[in-house]
Amino acid sequence: MNTLTLKEASTNLPHIIAKTIKNSDETIIIGDDGAVIMIDKDYWEEIQETLLLLRDKKSLTALLEGHQQREQGFIPASKTMDEVFNDLPN
Repeated sequence: MNTLTLKEASTNLPHIIAKTIKNSDETIIIGDDGAVIMIDKDYWEEIQETLLLLRDKKSLTALLEGHQQREQGFIPASKTMDEVFNDLPN
């Protein structure tokens, strides 16, 4: 994770954006009023998707049950992506 002052970030913003995207690394920009974190858009979308799944009790329960089954050596029958995510909007 990189940490920069607002002045440092503003002098070289295109390079910082390119580096953040290329390395999928977080960049903290600190100003007088606080700080923000710059991350790659695709990574942000992955985080949001994960949080959405973790907030859904049915999905979280299925995830935890699947982990328990695999720890016990059980391998469930495969499903297609459409079967797994049929209730999610496109």
